[in-house]
Amino acid sequence: MKNLTTIGLCALLAVPANAQDNCATAVPVTLGSYVVTAVNGTQPPAPICAQNGGAPTAGEWYVFTATHDTTIRISSDLPGNNGVDTRVHVYTGGCATLTCHAGDDDSGTGYTSVCTFNVLMGVSYLIAWDNNWSSLGFTFTVSEAPAAPPPPTGNFTAVAVPTTGMAYCVVDMDADGLDDAVDVTATNIRVHYQLTGGGFNTVNYATTPADQTPYWSMCAGDLDKNGYNDLVYAGGGITLMMANASGTAYTETSFPEYIFCQRSNTVDINNDGHLDVFSCHDVEPNVYYLNDGSNNFTYYQGGLGDTPDGGNYGSIWIDYDNDRDIDMFIAKCRGAGSPASIDQMHQNDGNGNYTEVAASLNLTDYHQSWSSAWGDFDNDGDLDVLIGASSFTGGGHKLMRNDGTTFTNVTPGSGYDLFNGTSIEFVTHDFDNDGYLDVLGGGGMMRNNGNMTFTQISAQPGNGPIGDLNNDGFLDVQNGGTVWMNNGNANNWLKVRTIGTASNANGIGARVRIVSALGAQIREVRSGDGFRYMSSLNTHFGLGSDTGIDSLIVLWPSGLTSVVVAPPINSTITVTEDLATGIASVPGLSLGVFPNPATEVLRLNGTSEVNGRTARVIDIAGQVVLVDRITNGTLDIAGLKPGAYVLEVMSADGMQQVKFMKE
Repeated sequence: MKNLTTIGLCALLAVPANAQDNCATAVPVTLGSYVVTAVNGTQPPAPICAQNGGAPTAGEWYVFTATHDTTIRISSDLPGNNGVDTRVHVYTGGCATLTCHAGDDDSGTGYTSVCTFNVLMGVSYLIAWDNNWSSLGFTFTVSEAPAAPPPPTGNFTAVAVPTTGMAYCVVDMDADGLDDAVDVTATNIRVHYQLTGGGFNTVNYATTPADQTPYWSMCAGDLDKNGYNDLVYAGGGITLMMANASGTAYTETSFPEYIFCQRSNTVDINNDGHLDVFSCHDVEPNVYYLNDGSNNFTYYQGGLGDTPDGGNYGSIWIDYDNDRDIDMFIAKCRGAGSPASIDQMHQNDGNGNYTEVAASLNLTDYHQSWSSAWGDFDNDGDLDVLIGASSFTGGGHKLMRNDGTTFTNVTPGSGYDLFNGTSIEFVTHDFDNDGYLDVLGGGGMMRNNGNMTFTQISAQPGNGPIGDLNNDGFLDVQNGGTVWMNNGNANNWLKVRTIGTASNANGIGARVRIVSALGAQIREVRSGDGFRYMSSLNTHFGLGSDTGIDSLIVLWPSGLTSVVVAPPINSTITVTEDLATGIASVPGLSLGVFPNPATEVLRLNGTSEVNGRTARVIDIAGQVVLVDRITNGTLDIAGLKPGAYVLEVMSADGMQQVKFMKE
């Protein structure tokens, strides 16, 4: 993006490199410094491997051949570059078959580039700088980066998933519960459908030309409630790609309003059961399109981040105050000292009215950040946040613990006080399935130690969309044309797929909670976290060595609650919002009850002998409200309050569950 600051006047001794105007004439480089006199070469880099921006018109090409297995860092973050805005791409495969290996835009100070990647002995890596932001000359270095410590558990294996456009999205596109990988161009949607037995079936869908391509961000959600996810492209404005009734074709709608888009989200802003479209605006107040449920979207600007000169980068919709409505945090970036770089929290009063309250929560200061990772890092039932630095100009990373009415800075001693990596992407997921949320961002993965401290581990994947792309219960990461498959470990897991009825179709904004021997864990259904990418809409829980789950609870945006008692582990559970009772449907039950609704006595029948066995009754909040022995096929429920419940009985056939109503 356009430079707003300078970074110094010192010059470096460097080697000029000529005849690098196209891939075929790429200049060999080794460890050292090199001068790019101007970015005016005849072959612009493609595909785009860096985080931001659109297609360039010129490029400068170099090639590095590794003499041994190591980690290489390409950097233009140097004092002599005077704030030149650079972007770099790294490829393997040769000029005829360029495949993205790494890339960077804006990870360095003042919009310079820092790109760190692993190399293998004997392999050549093509390095291309482009003029997307600037054609001015600059100096860059090639250096060997310090080796990171090995991971304590697990690692990742690279699997090629060829892409031709912008690979931003890992989400279920055919409604089978499995995550798929998506890349797009202005006239094509390519879906790599995950196959049940492993691997992908790749299908291309031609579209009418999109006025906007998602060179800043992309998000997804079922905007029209037809059962298939639609795509939102965020560039110089918003384009929608709406899936048809079978998910086999897409209709393009581009809105006329100019927006310097940054993070985009699909979210039900007014909680009417229909997903709306939100976009951060870099140079003006934020914008959103409210959905009336009939494919009509009305444009609004203001009320959700009104800083006149923008600085709005990383929006994320979360329930920070546990009041069952959706709030929004914005990670801001516009240079230290600018009001446009003060982070914001927009609190929902439950009626769709939002008030900016970050100052009262200890969340305001001058900070350069493009995204924030929100999750319950200490498993105490509320959301904490890691606000990741994109540059240390305005301060470092901030780990903030949610203490109910305010947030406390617990960065000192957390590991983030010593973590020097910066980037525009920070997200949190449980990558090792130990029951504690880890953080990916800043060029590294930080493993949660379970006590609000983190340890940096060696992990191959950089940032990208996240989901389970081989259905093994461990989260994978896509980087361009490569999927880094998580090799996993012995830990158990659960995935939850939410289907809303009164709420929006994906249950975006729902709070999902499980209780096991490890304790309670919470997740939220979100469309668009981090800065740029769209990750899975399935919620994912690691269970460590726990061999069972007591209860799964979904708090829907509508106010309904679903409860599944003792869901099977190492599986994907689909929970559909139940309008009649607010209790989830639990398939495959042989236990029956009558009458239903009941008043004082509940009678049991079924294929199992249950007399003399202990029964538990769980309310819609997931609390056990009655434990009693079944006598003569009946259970006394006279003491229960009117409402919806789940009955649980352990029989010779295993755990039996059924829902019932008490009048």
